[in-house]
Amino acid sequence: MLFFVFAFVTSGAQVKKDTTIILISNIAVQLEATEALNDLYNFKFAKAEQQFRWFKQKYAWHPLPYFLLGLSEWWKIMPSIENRDHDDRFLAYMDSTIQVAENLHDHYPEYRIEAAFFMAAAYGFKGRLYSDEDRKEWRKAALAGKRALHFLEECKEKDNLSPELLFGDALYNYFSVWVRENYPALKPLLWLFPKGDKELGLKQLREVSYNAFYTRTEAMVWLMRIYNSYENKNDQALQLSEYLYKTYPDNPYFHRYYARMLYTKGMYVDMERESKAILTRIDSGDIGYEATSGRYAAFFLGQLGEFRRKTDDAKKYYLLTVQYAEETGATKSGYYLYSLIALGEIASQQGDKALARKYFVEAKKKAGRKDEAFKDAKRRLKNLDKGD
Repeated sequence: MLFFVFAFVTSGAQVKKDTTIILISNIAVQLEATEALNDLYNFKFAKAEQQFRWFKQKYAWHPLPYFLLGLSEWWKIMPSIENRDHDDRFLAYMDSTIQVAENLHDHYPEYRIEAAFFMAAAYGFKGRLYSDEDRKEWRKAALAGKRALHFLEECKEKDNLSPELLFGDALYNYFSVWVRENYPALKPLLWLFPKGDKELGLKQLREVSYNAFYTRTEAMVWLMRIYNSYENKNDQALQLSEYLYKTYPDNPYFHRYYARMLYTKGMYVDMERESKAILTRIDSGDIGYEATSGRYAAFFLGQLGEFRRKTDDAKKYYLLTVQYAEETGATKSGYYLYSLIALGEIASQQGDKALARKYFVEAKKKAGRKDEAFKDAKRRLKNLDKGD
């Protein structure tokens, strides 16, 4: 289904030639967009989109409103990225961004660089979705990435869009190296891409997070994830997660990541408070708080109960982790598998070997043969057999 966002493309709307307004660097437009962007990242989507639609009426000839509407759909995806309910609308808005930008790029030279920036951004976000672990549409991701890179190179002709421009450059510099290092099977798809520079990418992301307007928060999100998952800089990741959550306290993704970093750093009192708050907000039906966040929070609380030797608490939260994981089909996730193993161990300690066997068998069945969870479950089954 093609959504109303294509209305401009088929309407034949023209850019007024009497003035040239570079929207992305226009202070007045940024002031108008500030509250809407805050609403977006705080999951007040209806309020944010009302402003973005007003932008669309006022600047129908420009890619900015279409891109912002697409960004709103992206953040509806973020808390549970395996859920594809918003994919079509997100992709439609990004395609509209590209088509509107193409019109500027090809027919209005004064907007060529700005239009190239938006095409690079839209293709970059499409590539991010296609490359997600749940989708693994690698060829589509590579094609989108190649197109994004083409327009990034064009943007480099001028630096007047910086630091917004640096965002795409930073991600490319970092991940063009990281993907080669961690996904050697994808190298045949990457041979046309120049190799980047990871340290330069991190430096650029930091600059964007300090100085950009539209891409500032996105840069912080990527820095947080990179520091935690790839660079072993958990202190910096914790600082960013705390800032993002406290700045946007109704964003479930930021809330979940903050709880995750508190767990990683062993800050159990704060982690317990935030994890229980996440579960409460799920029960209250708050926007974006759903089973994926619940899986994280419940697992952290299960671990805490086990650490405190409160078996009933540990069992309660591990069972809740399993429930949330099964709701979303996340039965290969580590939190799910290790919750099953923990439940099996609790059952074994309580003398219910039949139940323990059930949990260990299920963990072994769902885990990949190379996973540590598979080996752990297999070992525990053998120990269980020895005790019979």
